[in-house]
Amino acid sequence: MIADVDMGALLSGGIDSSAVVALMQKTSARPVKTFTIGFEDPEFNEAEHAAAVASHLGTEHTELYVTAHQTLELIPRLPQIYDEPLADASAIPTFIVSQLARSHVTVALSGDGGDELFGGYTRYLSTLRQWDKWKRYPYALRHGTATAMGWLARAGHAGSDRPVAPGQRPHRPLFAKLDKKSRRLGARDPLDLFARVSSYYGDPTRLVPGARPVATALTDPRLQPRVRDPLQRMMYLDFVGFMVDDILVKVDRASMAVSLELRSPLLDHRIVEFAWSLPLEQRIGPGGGKYVLRRLLDRYVPRTLTERPKRGFNVPIAEWLRGPLRPWAEELLDPARLREQGLLNPGEVRRLWHQHLAGWGNRKNIVWSLLMFQAWLDTWGDAAPQRSPALASARP
Repeated sequence: MIADVDMGALLSGGIDSSAVVALMQKTSARPVKTFTIGFEDPEFNEAEHAAAVASHLGTEHTELYVTAHQTLELIPRLPQIYDEPLADASAIPTFIVSQLARSHVTVALSGDGGDELFGGYTRYLSTLRQWDKWKRYPYALRHGTATAMGWLARAGHAGSDRPVAPGQRPHRPLFAKLDKKSRRLGARDPLDLFARVSSYYGDPTRLVPGARPVATALTDPRLQPRVRDPLQRMMYLDFVGFMVDDILVKVDRASMAVSLELRSPLLDHRIVEFAWSLPLEQRIGPGGGKYVLRRLLDRYVPRTLTERPKRGFNVPIAEWLRGPLRPWAEELLDPARLREQGLLNPGEVRRLWHQHLAGWGNRKNIVWSLLMFQAWLDTWGDAAPQRSPALASARP
């Protein structure tokens, strides 16, 4: 909190940001300035929760409700803001809330790092629970079942991935569930299952002709930590991978694009060292992750204001891609365009796009990843065609 300029904090109303703001307010002689954005869609709106926490702590709170149209207008700017393809749709609200904060302050604090340090992601425990159910069956049986499920899912592609007409309600076919289960059921151990749960797509080499698999800490046991406990290994992999290559990149570039200095106090090296020194039951307790953070927050904020199902900081990209963003996506993923570029497999890309339009729930992220790559190439590629006006006509 040491600064010679106006300071504030980003507040979502969750455990991490609420703990940071509570401690800020405790040491501040005047109300801390807090900022949040909201959306009309209740599934993605956290503004009400943030406002309740702000009111209880007595902060000077500012909130901005963002329309779908305002959000869509930002998408063409993402390649300039991030300079590289960033396959995380939460880059959009991160930029907007940074822009809101910068209109009032020059420095802001965030709660980034809490999930990775204190086991906040639900996929940790869900992966272990799933593995406990499956490990009783021999690998050969699980692998054979996964292969059969995958075959059934592929056999159903022809009838289930047809494009959905604009405005038509998509369906969620059985084939999508079979495809998802087949990719996970073939896991050899808890870390292999975690890698499959964390990945948007089973085999990226099918999307890039001639590509070879790239060894990462998530997929190569030789690069993984020498820690026996699978839960700690999962948390470590997210800490050195997902947090470093996604979360911090997203936050740093979004804030720097509006000249906001964003600080992450939970990533102070002393807090990191302390978190890793704790026994697991103090990081992940009976009620889920962030046990020690929750107990700390109990001193300042009633649990009724912060205890709720975890939701990511995101926007309804899945529905927008089937609606106002569809012309833009169709143009970027056009097979003729992909063939001319010679980088992606047009048939596989088209199949994934049609599956998303048909309502496959597990295709949103891989499709958005492809679109971010294409949008980046459209902006920075030397031989790329001129940027399309398709987005300009998109309306919610």
